[in-house]
Amino acid sequence: MEISCAFATSSDTPAHTELAEALGYRRAWLYDSPALYPDVWMVLARCAERTSRIGLGPGVLVPSLRHPMVNAAAIAELAGLAPGRVAVAIGSGFTGRFTLGKRPMPWRQVADYVRCLRALLAGETAQWDGATIQMLHLPGFGAQRPIEVPILIGADGPKGLAVAAELGDGVFSAALPQPDAVQVADWRALLSSGTVLEDGEDLSAERVIAAAGPSAVMLYHATYERAGAEVVDALPGGRAWREAIEACPESDRHLAIHAGHAVAANPRDEPHVADLIPLASAASLIGTAEQIAEKIAGFAAAGVTEIAYQPAGPDIPRELRAFAAAAGLSA
Repeated sequence: MEISCAFATSSDTPAHTELAEALGYRRAWLYDSPALYPDVWMVLARCAERTSRIGLGPGVLVPSLRHPMVNAAAIAELAGLAPGRVAVAIGSGFTGRFTLGKRPMPWRQVADYVRCLRALLAGETAQWDGATIQMLHLPGFGAQRPIEVPILIGADGPKGLAVAAELGDGVFSAALPQPDAVQVADWRALLSSGTVLEDGEDLSAERVIAAAGPSAVMLYHATYERAGAEVVDALPGGRAWREAIEACPESDRHLAIHAGHAVAANPRDEPHVADLIPLASAASLIGTAEQIAEKIAGFAAAGVTEIAYQPAGPDIPRELRAFAAAAGLSA
């Protein structure tokens, strides 16, 4: 099992990635949601300049946000800055789309995008938007083609897994392992979050709520967007949360839902965080150091080969150190 980290990309992420490298994390994945976070490629470049060993990559890119040539050029530059350390994950979009008022992309469009991006990185010509395109970068303008960068597919469900089987070097999943992923790829990364409890600390502690709350309330966000009101109402505090959200104009509701995503509970979330954390803890990396180690072993038994742990709350360095110790990392 590889132990990596993931960040809701911020201006402090380069410093946090530098610490993660010192602690022995294998890779740092950075989120790509421009309505919430700074540009992922700018921050990844800063991370590359401050580190020498840790793997780096966006997790996950959303094709609709950029022309494939833009991402190809960005990958080339990052690969030049951090040779042998770059991996890329691509998906159909969650916050990167929902925060812009859009649903996830159809998987056939994601597949077309990945095919085009792979052709560009190989130095070949590709067809996009009715035109022939090719990377024309001369020496000194990014890594030379062919550029060997693994591409993982951010797949949750059979359609995404089919794209991963055809076009991916691995599967990048969120929250829950996908049993069928073991039939698709040898590299199976799982994005998870949580916090390591101190001795005598329980789920109601103020520090725990601050660190675990941002991920816990994603249950509301994802359930409302994907499963609807009835399923949200069944969650602790779900009905009150939904009524607060639906008091917002429908045209702006997506902004209210996803504000603070993975960083801090927003005003609609805050009254219900403490009630939701016990439910969220069952499937996330919340627990004592011993419980965290057991959960990692359980994920391994389910076929996960890489954990991408996302810390949250006001003290990211504390979360990185505590999780590294619980996971048995050594620099």
